[in-house]
Order: sequence, then structure tokens, then C-alpha cells
Amino acid sequence: MNKLADIKADEALGPTFLSQQDLIDRVRAYDPSASAELLAKAYDFSIKAHADQTRHSGEPYYTHTVEVAGILASLHLDVASICTALLHDVLEDTDTTYDELAEEFTPEIAELVNGVTKLGQVELSNPNASKERAQAENFQKFVLAMSKDVRVLLVKLCDRLHNMRTLGYHPKQSSRERISRETMEIYAPLARRIGVDKICSELEDLSFRHLNPSAYESITHRLEAWRTEQGAAISEVSTALRTTLDTEDVQARLYGREKRAYAIWRKLQKQNISFDDVADLYAFRIIVEQDRDCYTILGILHETYRAVPARFRDFISVPKPNGYQSLHTTIRMPDNRRVEIQIRTERMEDVAQRGVAAHWAYKDSSYAYDPQKAKDSGGDPLRRIRPLVEMMEQSGDADEFLEHAKLEMFADQVFTFTPKGDLIALPRGATPIDFAYAVHTKVGDTCIGSIVNGREVPLRTRLANGDVVKIIRGGTAEPQEGWENMVVTGKARSALRRLTRTGQAEEFRRIGQTLAEHAFAREEKSYSEAALTDTLKRLNYMTVDDIYEALGRGELSMKNFMNAVFPGRGEGPDGLGFVHRDLIEDKTASLYVHGEGLTKGVSLHLSPCCSPIPGDRIIGMQSPGRGIEIHTIDCEELSKHEAQQEMWLDLGWRRAAEQTASTGRVTATVEHVPGALADVTKIIGESGGNLTNIKTLLRSPAFFDMVLDIEVRDNRHLVQIIAALRTSPYVVATDRSRALNETEE
Repeated sequence: MNKLADIKADEALGPTFLSQQDLIDRVRAYDPSASAELLAKAYDFSIKAHADQTRHSGEPYYTHTVEVAGILASLHLDVASICTALLHDVLEDTDTTYDELAEEFTPEIAELVNGVTKLGQVELSNPNASKERAQAENFQKFVLAMSKDVRVLLVKLCDRLHNMRTLGYHPKQSSRERISRETMEIYAPLARRIGVDKICSELEDLSFRHLNPSAYESITHRLEAWRTEQGAAISEVSTALRTTLDTEDVQARLYGREKRAYAIWRKLQKQNISFDDVADLYAFRIIVEQDRDCYTILGILHETYRAVPARFRDFISVPKPNGYQSLHTTIRMPDNRRVEIQIRTERMEDVAQRGVAAHWAYKDSSYAYDPQKAKDSGGDPLRRIRPLVEMMEQSGDADEFLEHAKLEMFADQVFTFTPKGDLIALPRGATPIDFAYAVHTKVGDTCIGSIVNGREVPLRTRLANGDVVKIIRGGTAEPQEGWENMVVTGKARSALRRLTRTGQAEEFRRIGQTLAEHAFAREEKSYSEAALTDTLKRLNYMTVDDIYEALGRGELSMKNFMNAVFPGRGEGPDGLGFVHRDLIEDKTASLYVHGEGLTKGVSLHLSPCCSPIPGDRIIGMQSPGRGIEIHTIDCEELSKHEAQQEMWLDLGWRRAAEQTASTGRVTATVEHVPGALADVTKIIGESGGNLTNIKTLLRSPAFFDMVLDIEVRDNRHLVQIIAALRTSPYVVATDRSRALNETEE
């Protein structure tokens, strides 16, 4: 409770309430053409609309909207944005309507206010959805709004910043923690993504203060003690640097910056070091006029002082994706003290602090984008938002989107290049598949290989800084088994899931149609889609394809389906009205395991209980929501489902499957002597098999039992390998494994 009181006391010392004239003066200081009349009108409208409302602190509610406008003014936003800040809550918290705003002000301002309006009134697809679900759906709508106009995001960030500055007045601790966690996980990363460092840093510190008050207090006290101890030393370094610049007759502005509490905490956690080991608690910035001056000063510093190896970064030549540019270096002073230096121009400093806001030009109160400024500062930072929109379009639901967006926003980055030299920033650990989807969704969908730095590499390869990546493309977009486990970007993961969902829908419809045909055959009825038309209304589906998909997914039972198609039909011996007949036909199979038909890993899954491989006689068992589980005809698992034979499907191996590697499982008992395992692996390799996994089950002084997973062409190839293993003097016994036993699990 004392900590909460301290937070309230500190927040009371925050920014004072801005008068109308103060706000107008702030805006006209950077935009002399700003309409004082429009600003005054919005100011008065906000006060009148919120006149009877108060905040948790007891202050009038309109003080919040005025302070948000003041924060936006510090970012040098245009008049429409400032007015939006003053009016951003009137649509939700007052009787004001959208049409009234558009008529009283401008359609542009009304649209911005509508985009910024708090999203707590969103109607959930599920009325019983959790708060987490509500947050996810709100975030979806927020991303859509800010993608249309980035000012929505800027106003929302400033709104959140002022709310965080006064969060200590909120009476519920659980709410304070929830709001702080949401700020830390969503709003601060968004601010960093568009380069607004001053807002990002403060949001992180304020959230950290409420989420971990003891750690915040500890670091703050350590910083205060450090300032007292190191104040003289910092002054000496500043004087030495100033003297060096003056000696070389360099015109530059020099100032220091102290690392913030949360940034220190994050570094302590990430690098597992102590407070005393943080080398950049205090850093110096040197601000110059021209880009070339940055490199001139870098040369002077490295000539005068010793540079610390591996501590130099050139973000001028290769800017960060959010537009940030600067030279970073660390030098050693004569007393062996390490000092971090950042060198940048005034324009780079402006972009570093204001991010996307620094990329907009203001003229006659318009909000015109200046493409030259964007180009000069390393590219349009709005492109950092567009991948979130693409993820939203590809994600199956709001929860999936929020999960992927968080992964995308929190990851450290590596900088890679296309063969033409375009920069592609990716999270650390990204693979060529991530790269392909970062270039374009169609490139990712058709990716079949990659060339990194002129050499073909596996798609699972982790990319490094400076890699030049060329993507090899195929002709069709198909979901690939295991690819989702190889990517780290939210965009790639969303796209792969979308591709899988699309493929699944098509394949489930094919499965459902086959089940329907089998059901008609069991009833000795002639099958046609026309017979299903009248069934649509009875089953409440829009199309025949919808029925097929529901059957394939197991959402519609065969009994209900047949009762709808043939109302009043009699019950058969199995309770379903089916006439029993042999389900396995050797002549033809209705579905194929490889190639046309079904896709392995999408709607088709090789069952681990019998590990079927090409050449085995197989049958499919429908698994609701998953697809088809493939079993060998003699698998014991099938006997457990004899009463559900309407869910069985005839399956066959396509001829091309002979050229496709499949995994066969072998158990072997081998002598426990030197060279035994080497002989086993040699035999498998010489027989054309590829050993992919070895698992030891039982071990004794004389023998050990193991399971071998071997890539083979078909069952005949596996039989040949087993026969070859039996010729080894070290192999006591070996045979094909049909299922995992308890010791393996």
C-alpha cells in the first residue's frame, strides 16, 4: 500500500494541466499556419462534453484529453491529430455522435476520432469469451484502423501514455497489473516498431513499475547511488570529449543519456549479469549537421581513443526498419573506462525520438506524406505495420493473430538482403522460409528452396546478419509438413496455417464426398449430388460442399446424414441402416496417399501404431477434426473400431510414392560391444536406407534393445534392410516394429 501511495505522489508531480492558450502556442511553435480557431473549438468542445465526468484521481476528465493533446504536440503532430486527441473519448463516453463531429469539425477529424475510440464496446463473436479473447479481437480492429491512418496509432499511444502516468490512482491492483501487462506486450512494442522511442521507453518504465515494483525500486535506488558515485567521472569524460571535438574544430552538440530502469532490467535478465556489469548505464550522443560529419567524428574518436572490438554498428548505412539511423561505437578512455558513443545528425535524432511522426510534413494544416523524407531516413516506417495487417488477414482467429503479433514485435532482429540489395529485417533465428514470406506471401507459398550467399542451403538454415538470400520457387502453393516448426515470424506462421487450412478444407470435402459415396453404396442406392440438394435445408447447410466438409471433419455423423437424405429409413443390423459388405477392395482405392487426393501432414496422417509405408495394404480411419489416420490392414488398432466401419476408407499407394522416402520402424537386439552400432549403421547405409533416429529401450551388460527409424522406398526395401541386418554378427534379433511399447514412451 505504501508503494501505491508513493506512485500516486510521484504522479501528482507530473505534467501540469495545459491551458487553451498554452496548447495553441505549443502547436504554432512548430506549425505557424496551424488554425488557432479550430484548436480552441476542439478544446472547448472537450471540456463541455466531459464537464460532469471525473477520473480516479478526482480531477475533471477533460484534463486527460488535454494532456494527451499536449503529448501529441511534443511530437509535432498536425492540427487534425491534436483535435482528435482532445475529442478522442467523446464518441464512447458522451452523447456526441459521429455525424455531429463531422458537421462541427471535419469528416477527417471525425474519422480519426472514430478510429481512436476505445474498443471496449466491441461485440465478441462469443458472448462468453474471456478478457484475453476480447483483447485479441480489439487488437485486430486496432491494427486495421491504424493501417488506414497511422495517426490513429500515434493518438492511441499518447492516450495510453497519459493513462499509464496516472495509473496509480486506479483502485484495483488486478486492473493496474492487467493494464500494465497489456501496455508492455502491445503498446510499447508498437511504439518501438514505428520508432517513437521517447514514448516506448516511458511506457516500458511505467509498466515495469506496476508489474514488478520491488525490482523497479531496487534499480532506481542503485541508479541514484551510481549517479552520486560516478557524477565526477561522467563530468570528466564529457569534458574530455568536448575538448577532443574542439581541438579538431568540429561543430557538434554533445550530451549524455542515462539508461532507463526497464532497459537495465531487461539487460540483466537477458545477459544474466549484475548491475555493476552493465557497461552502458551512461552513454554520450554527438549530434552534427551532415551525414559525412558522423564518419569524420567516428574517425577522430577511434584515432584518439582505443575502440572496443565488436562494439561498432553502422545504422546509417543500414538503417533499422523503423527508420532509426546512428553510428554506435564504444571507446576506452585513458583510465580504461569504457564509454558508449552514439553519433548522428539532427534529423536522425529527430527520427530516433519521434519516429514515424518525424516523417510527416505539415502545410496549411494538411497531413501530407513527404516521400523524400521517408527515403532519406531509411524507408517508410509504415511498412512495419503492414505485416501485422497481412497476419490479421491470414490468421484463423483473433487469438492466433495476437499470439503471432506478439512474437513478431518482441523478437531481436537480423538484417538480410535480397539479391538486388533490398533490406529485409527478420527476427533472430529466422529461416529462408521467413525471408520468403517477408518478401511476399506468394513467394513464401511457392518456396521450394533457397540460396544463401551463393550457396544452396536447407530451408531450416538460420539466417545471419548480412546474408544475401535468393528464394527458389515452384509452380504451386502447397502446405509442407513440418514447415510451421521451422519459422519464427508471425507472418510466415499465419500464412502457413492459412495455406494448411485452405488445403484441409479442400481435402475434407474430398473425404466427405467419399464417405457419402460409401454410405450410398452400403444402402445400395445410386449416388448423385442432386440427391443432396433437398438435404441442405434439413441439415442447415448452404451448399453441398459444406455438407462434404462437415462429413470430412467429423462434424456431421453418418447416421444424421443418411437420416436426412432418406427420412424414415429403417435401421440396419449395425443401427445405421447400412448393409454390411467387405470394405476393402483390392482392385481400386478411392483415395491416394501421395500425389492427387490427400496430402500427408494436412488431412492425412501416418499412424505411429503401425508405421505404414508404401507397399503395405492400408486403410483409412476418419479422425474427427484431424482428417484420416492411415493404418496397415493388420493393425490391432482397427479391431477397436469394427463397430464404426462407416468411417473407414479404402486407401492405396500412388505409383509415384515409390520415389518418395517413407519412414519404417525396426526393432533390434544388438550385442553390447565396441563397433556394433557402427556395423548396424553401415549396413543400413549400404542398403540404401537413411537412418533418421535411434532410441535405446533396454540396456544390459551383454545386449541392448533399440528402435531404428529408417527412410525407405517401400515395404520391400525395408524387408531387404532387415534381412541385411540379420547377417551382422552383432545383431541378435531384428524385425519390423508395428507399435511403440510402454518402454519407448
